[in-house]
Amino acid sequence: MFEHCIPGMRLGAYPERRESQDDWLDRHLRALAGWLRRQLPESVWQQRRLLRRINRYGTEIDTLTDAELQTLAANLRQQLRYRGFSRKAACAVFALIRETARRRIEQRHYDEQIMGGWAMLQGRIAEMETGEGKTLTATLPACTAALAGIPVHIVTVNDYLVSRDAENMRPVYEFLGLSVGVITGDMDEAARRRAWAADVVYCTSKQLAFDYLRDRIVLRHAPGRLALQCEKLHSSIPRSDRLLMRGLYFAIVDEADSVLIDEAVTPLIISRAGESDSRLARRCADAMTLAAALSETRDFVINHETREVRLTVAGEERLAAAGHEPDAVWSNQARRSTLVKQALAATHLFQRDRDYLVRDGRIQIIDDFTGRTLEGRTWEQGLHQMIECKENCAVSAPCETVARISYQRFFSRYLQLAGMTGTAQEAGGELQAVYGLKIRRIPTHQPSRLLSGGLRIHATTQGKWQAVLERVQTLHAERRPVLIGTRSVADSERIGRLLRHAQLPHRVLNARQDENEAAVIAQAGTPGAITVATNMAGRGTDIPLAPGVAAAGGLHVIAVEANESRRIDRQLFGRCARQGAPGSHESILSLEDALFSRFAPQYLQALAAKGVQGVRPVAHWKSRLLIAASQYLCEWKKRRQRRDLASMEEYFGKLLAFSGQQD
Repeated sequence: MFEHCIPGMRLGAYPERRESQDDWLDRHLRALAGWLRRQLPESVWQQRRLLRRINRYGTEIDTLTDAELQTLAANLRQQLRYRGFSRKAACAVFALIRETARRRIEQRHYDEQIMGGWAMLQGRIAEMETGEGKTLTATLPACTAALAGIPVHIVTVNDYLVSRDAENMRPVYEFLGLSVGVITGDMDEAARRRAWAADVVYCTSKQLAFDYLRDRIVLRHAPGRLALQCEKLHSSIPRSDRLLMRGLYFAIVDEADSVLIDEAVTPLIISRAGESDSRLARRCADAMTLAAALSETRDFVINHETREVRLTVAGEERLAAAGHEPDAVWSNQARRSTLVKQALAATHLFQRDRDYLVRDGRIQIIDDFTGRTLEGRTWEQGLHQMIECKENCAVSAPCETVARISYQRFFSRYLQLAGMTGTAQEAGGELQAVYGLKIRRIPTHQPSRLLSGGLRIHATTQGKWQAVLERVQTLHAERRPVLIGTRSVADSERIGRLLRHAQLPHRVLNARQDENEAAVIAQAGTPGAITVATNMAGRGTDIPLAPGVAAAGGLHVIAVEANESRRIDRQLFGRCARQGAPGSHESILSLEDALFSRFAPQYLQALAAKGVQGVRPVAHWKSRLLIAASQYLCEWKKRRQRRDLASMEEYFGKLLAFSGQQD
């Protein structure tokens, strides 16, 4: 019925795009083409012509009653289903959605939001500055596609934003006769199946990909439409009734660079508990004891950049000479070395309250990009059990992989993919090469009033914390709200103790207090408010300013550590000065920060260290050079990891295809 809405669409038992067979040269040429295309000026006259047509339709329908508006929606639904996304029909639908939003939620789409919605309807990424209303913008392509009968998935970064966005936009969808589904981590299978049946579904990338993998497990053998239809004739519970989703039609990815780039470093894996081994806890304890007896440099070498441990020849000899129980694992050199290397990694590379939390006797992994805990996720190859042993938690049984997929491979299977974000340009080449996504830059609705307060890098961490405290005291005396952005739970709590000792009222938002996020954010823009937050407050959250705050200069953001990507820094600074409001930001860093110790070249570290005079920070140009070099090297390493992961997934895909499976 609606095959012509998305080019190349073919309906089947489980619609999705066939995987591309492009080699590395094709991907690199596509990335180069995307870069060249971004250098060309956009066709402004076409955008203006589009806006004039939509505004003309808007003046024609703004006098209609609600009943007449719903009748018009039903008529446009029929046109879209049988004729596809013609420019005339799509423009009329955009005008209808804009008028509906004005009446139902008292928000009327700006012209800039119309341009962003049109870009996404064409399968592009709309780069819109933070605070430009991307949540409202997403209703334009989502409603248009849903009215055409295409199931739409709106993907965002966490459950809080999923529930908030769906609830705020629900009146618009329901007025147009569309159903809205919400997928969160605490839902059972029946509730998920009902939610996925809705016209528009809000979900996180992890919930979406994991439910897809569960469906692939159901469809693993004979997934064709004819086989499923025949199965209904003889089976009381056919596989078609056990599927959660309806296929991969159209996805709109909010914070696209975070989901498609930052979170694409590791594969998503569905696993099941393996057989318990009564000797596992003892092996972990023995490995931790042996690791504690080894000496760094002599017995092992740590690569902090890649977070890997390598045993030296002397280390291997010490392990071989150590007495072991008559155990097949310990008598095997490869297995013995793996156990000890994982114990060394757990001891030296993974830190409590930075990489994981200990909650209710369980290890919970902290997402480095969002600051939230990853419920149900575990590390592979025995690392999780080593960390459990390290923290005196009950050692769990290792897991066996049932299905796996990377984000690159998963999102490339959508028949149409689009997205929106405030920070896409830096990752434009990779987005074009991997997903075939072009970027459309959308102008701001109001001129930006964001002010930069500069950058200071101190010699020691102690000097940095003292500078942060003094700066917060000054701003608090001026009754300006302050948001302090940290990278770890430990740092956020350390700043909290400093503020408490200085008798400064504040609130802390991190993975321990994620259930209070809405309440904390609601108060962060009040006069004199001090909020300490991890990257949880970096994306998707809007901090409203209380009366009088704008006159005082607006919200001030302080970054106390540079992130691994420039895009994440920009997202943090984007919490202030939204929609033309005033705001400012600054960075107060230390040469001892993890980013510099792991990625900065030694000659740059030495150059920056020479720039420190007493308690004075590093010279400005040296600071910029140090940060730029460190972030570039880190981003290059992450790109290499994603490339290697994609190559490995492609290799596994060919092996599984040969065996009659795909994932």
